[in-house]
Amino acid sequence: MRIGLITAGSDSPGVNAAIRGFGKAVANAYKMDVLGFRDGYLGLIEDRKVNLLEGTMLSGILTQGGTILGTSRHVPESMPGPEGPIDRTQEAVDSYHRNNLDALIIIGDNKSQSAAYHLSQAGLNIITMPKSCENDVPRTDKSIGFDTAREIATEAIDRLHTNANATHRIMLVELLGNCSGWLTMGAGLAAGADVILIPEIPYDFDVVIEAIHRRKAAGRNFSLVAVAEKARSKELVDFMELAASKRAESADEQEKAFERIENNYSAQTLLLARRLGEATDLETHITILGSLVRGGTPTAADRLLANQLAEWSVRMAADGQFGHMACRIDGSVTSVPLDEVAGKAKLMPLDHDWIRGSFQVGTCLGIPDLPVA
Repeated sequence: MRIGLITAGSDSPGVNAAIRGFGKAVANAYKMDVLGFRDGYLGLIEDRKVNLLEGTMLSGILTQGGTILGTSRHVPESMPGPEGPIDRTQEAVDSYHRNNLDALIIIGDNKSQSAAYHLSQAGLNIITMPKSCENDVPRTDKSIGFDTAREIATEAIDRLHTNANATHRIMLVELLGNCSGWLTMGAGLAAGADVILIPEIPYDFDVVIEAIHRRKAAGRNFSLVAVAEKARSKELVDFMELAASKRAESADEQEKAFERIENNYSAQTLLLARRLGEATDLETHITILGSLVRGGTPTAADRLLANQLAEWSVRMAADGQFGHMACRIDGSVTSVPLDEVAGKAKLMPLDHDWIRGSFQVGTCLGIPDLPVA
């Protein structure tokens, strides 16, 4: 059996552990050849490959961040071209057959999972593994990279705590969170942030300001605010929803219009910092962690998850279970059909115990009461 493997989408710690786990499982228990394609789907299209089982390629990579194969966010159906995006799906299919592949393993983020399903629909034998520092790939408890990102973010907020106390500032820490608040909520709650703002819960400026005023009245002249990059105020969300409803009629069209409008409103964390500073007379300071949480040595939990999913993916390939994503649900490794993953988001449930717990310890989520699920 001849297997191809790519790593696609945003970088996440633990991907090398998954590559190593897959290669080691194949070498020790199965008769398979494994070709790695560089830089994600682009490397598959351009046929830039290496033999992963040759020489020492898998040696010493368990603890390394990044991916030895490289990655990119390009997907076959929308590759960059001289005059805009072009569909190169057929080139990806041709490369698959030219290399006599029996299956293609894709370690990818949310967008990459959708592209994998697209290739599966094009007739290729596809198996995927989820990786995401934001933990936004649906139908799995955790994605590879999330645990490491949360640890890095928690330590960063811990370190900013002492600086905020010493300088009497409002410290805003912006974290990855394009559609979901798993990373911001997990790290914020673990580090004892005073305010946590996530995309799932549009926040009220007045509620946040009041929370900081209460801290000042209690003699605490500093605050820590953990905010996801796509957290939005309620007034902005209401405006965008109204604008979207005027531009489209159906629910699907309104959702697409909302996304287009939202893309025009960046720097919301800067606006939040300015309003908090003006309302509280405290200096504000923004730290954007961004890609910092994607780097470095993966945690033991991420390495273990990567090995589990890699070993399971090898079994899936041997058993011919294609069109599925290897995942972990309720602590057990299993698989789910790609059509249950592609194009879907993994939002934090409003009744999640992290959200309930934050209210119980007095953390402000930008709303006066617990959200209704």
